[in-house]
Amino acid sequence: MSATTGSASGLPTLAVAGATGTVGAVLLDLLSIRRDVYGEIRLAGSARSAGRVLQVRGAPAEVVPLAPGVFAGADVAIFAVPDAVAAEWAPVAAARGAVAVDASRAFRTAADVPLVVPEVNPERVRDRPRGIVAGPGCATLTMIAAVGALHDRYGLRELVIASYQAASGAGRDGVDTLYAQLEKVGGDRTLGHRPGAMRGAVGDLGPFPAPLALNVVPWAGTGEDGGWTSDEIALRDETRRVLGLPDLKVSATCVRVPVVIGHSMAVHAVFEEPVDQREAQGILARSPGVVLCDNPDTHEFPTPSDAAGTDPVWAGRVRRSLDDPHALDLFLSGDNLRKGAALNTVQTAELVAAELTA
Repeated sequence: MSATTGSASGLPTLAVAGATGTVGAVLLDLLSIRRDVYGEIRLAGSARSAGRVLQVRGAPAEVVPLAPGVFAGADVAIFAVPDAVAAEWAPVAAARGAVAVDASRAFRTAADVPLVVPEVNPERVRDRPRGIVAGPGCATLTMIAAVGALHDRYGLRELVIASYQAASGAGRDGVDTLYAQLEKVGGDRTLGHRPGAMRGAVGDLGPFPAPLALNVVPWAGTGEDGGWTSDEIALRDETRRVLGLPDLKVSATCVRVPVVIGHSMAVHAVFEEPVDQREAQGILARSPGVVLCDNPDTHEFPTPSDAAGTDPVWAGRVRRSLDDPHALDLFLSGDNLRKGAALNTVQTAELVAAELTA
């Protein structure tokens, strides 16, 4: 049921729900390479996953069915599971005495559940009346550390965002669909010249409303009022909550692109104070969780293929707006499965663990 990490006795016990999923696999990798802060790590999953043996910090751990007993004696419980599963089981973990750290959307809008990004608002992790801590979505996490650092200096007033979101943001089905479509259309150079030809060629659209191969799809999430999507509304709401700016103006257009891993964001940020390009670049270069990659002379700028498999968000194309001395334009890329999901969850759980052992 569990894997002993070899830590000194008295360290917190961690339960991981969803260990066999796409995000769960990245999460276990992160637990194996980061500082060892747990005395015991337990893995739980669906009945279909039960019995699998995974490696955690070099030791075998058997996946057990998700049940209340998984959380008995656990201090921290990480949830990398679908929304409905988290909504059911995170309160169970909290009732058993564990602090639940959830990566799903289940609690992101709950007023009594803090929405935490350790680089931006780590102090909020202690304000958890329900014993649950949530993290933002992968799109928000692609930009929030960089934007938050700039906000601390200049005072953020408004954001206009275009996202370029990878197929993996739609889960394993999204990745499988993209590869299947590419196999069907990659060798046909007649495609892309006639309306509707790509739809006929790719066949199954999977979780996307239009072909993703050799295309971009200006839709991510589900439909909301006024023609917005749930991902676009989430970017607005989550950014406001994390930065503590309830009236921040945010307008987002979320676009799905034929990239396997790595979300990117084109950000136009308007501030209270006049901005300076060099100073802004320096702020980003010094910010935790951000890497500056910005040299127009050598064509150094972020791309998702460079960011994939890395922990930080990559920032570049930093420019002061041509028409507004209070505005900056920049481009960001980050691994949506690492910082966009698993890493933020692991970092937040580490804050909880540190609190429990202080």
